[in-house]
Amino acid sequence: MNAGIIDISVTLEKGMPVWPGSIEYTRRQDRSLSNGDLCNRSQMHIDMHMGTHVDAPLHFLRDGTSVDQLDLALFCGPAYVADLTHVGAIGECELAGLGLPEGTVRVLFKTANSYRLWSKEGFDAGFVGLTGDGAEWLIKHGIRMVGNDYLSVQRYGDGPGVHHLLLGAGIGVLEGITLGHVEPGEYELVCLPLKIKDAEGAPARAVLRWPIR
Repeated sequence: MNAGIIDISVTLEKGMPVWPGSIEYTRRQDRSLSNGDLCNRSQMHIDMHMGTHVDAPLHFLRDGTSVDQLDLALFCGPAYVADLTHVGAIGECELAGLGLPEGTVRVLFKTANSYRLWSKEGFDAGFVGLTGDGAEWLIKHGIRMVGNDYLSVQRYGDGPGVHHLLLGAGIGVLEGITLGHVEPGEYELVCLPLKIKDAEGAPARAVLRWPIR
């Protein structure tokens, strides 16, 4: 935490968990002050859906919007951090039991993922994610953006149905955040994905500002 800002982004680093079949994160330095060069300089090789990132509709929808065309207002504004650390999946019943404050349009799921998976070596297929009836509940209740604390909002092995529902309804999808150090409640979210032409997603830095109520 710094000056009222809570960073909920995952650090991009060698050995971090990645989706099965994805490339590993790499960064190569080709200029170094310690070697007498005029500056430090490096290049990195990443998957757009690595670490903290935003999914654009184009990720799963043939005619969907690319990340450079996203409405950034979806990812900036009041957001509710929901305590779901006790559940194994996020469905209609779990969401209905949250008692979200009236007017909530952005929800960040704080689950057990934040405490045990980012520091664990390798991908964990048992992460907590959203079910199809959970996605339908969010749509029905006017949610405009959702965030989950692992590499996908939907559970591993469920197929793309949850993404189809959310992205097809115009709901912003933020994945790969970490919330273990954040108390449940209302905050202001600021999340800005990189502006990459025609890309289906992009890495992002996401922060919360102090509870707004």
